[in-house]
Amino acid sequence: MIYQQRNFRINDIQTSQHRHCYGMGVGIIILDELYPGFPGDTRNASAYPFPIQYEIAEGLDGKELLFKADKSSDLEPIQKAAKKLEKIGCRAIAGECGYFAYFQKEIADYVNVPVFMSSLLQVPLAQQLIRNNQVVGILVFSKDALTPAHLEAVGIQINSNYVIEGMLESRRCPEIINLYMSPDPLLRCANYEKIEKELTEVAVDFYQRYPQMGALLLECSGTQPFARAIQQAINLPVFSWGTLLDYAYSVVVHREYYGHI
Repeated sequence: MIYQQRNFRINDIQTSQHRHCYGMGVGIIILDELYPGFPGDTRNASAYPFPIQYEIAEGLDGKELLFKADKSSDLEPIQKAAKKLEKIGCRAIAGECGYFAYFQKEIADYVNVPVFMSSLLQVPLAQQLIRNNQVVGILVFSKDALTPAHLEAVGIQINSNYVIEGMLESRRCPEIINLYMSPDPLLRCANYEKIEKELTEVAVDFYQRYPQMGALLLECSGTQPFARAIQQAINLPVFSWGTLLDYAYSVVVHREYYGHI
């Protein structure tokens, strides 16, 4: 982001009772656990061309969010994180993991800024962009952990034109699985080329099994850095956390247009 001069439209400022900081962008609720992220991952702020603010959902880790049947106790720490981000001054709030979809409606109803809890929010849009005889492929971390409640919370009509593949169930993505699931956080590491190869192969196989696929959505925040390679391999529109966050920011901080006639 290059600034050539100050914004001359901003001449006067005044305290807002609803925010403590100014010039904020997207606030992201992250899980309370340790693992690194390549640039493009939602917990790596360096690759995004707008301000990112993080807040931890205290006590909530990925295994609990994905695999615990009763998720009622998870709502409170997510609400606290969302409220903190709103108070700081974030213009929009997002989740770190696609499985935060489960709480989309509750968090949207809890704060007064737009809420984008899951990359899965883009599925209904993707379904409207393709032919009636096509489907949206959804590549998720765990197919078994994705329930109808997750889908319905983000506006996906059950049994509509989508198909789902799970990286965990495929048994073909050990590098990214280890990154998030290794019992020892200090052993959570990954090689970029290995993940890229594994994810691309899974995506290609997914597409070949469903040749009527018209678009692909990557649910997991860790797959975004590899979205370009995947797109080049299958030559389809690809939706990801990156496309969602870019869209979220563009909605709440509309850009100026410069050009000539």
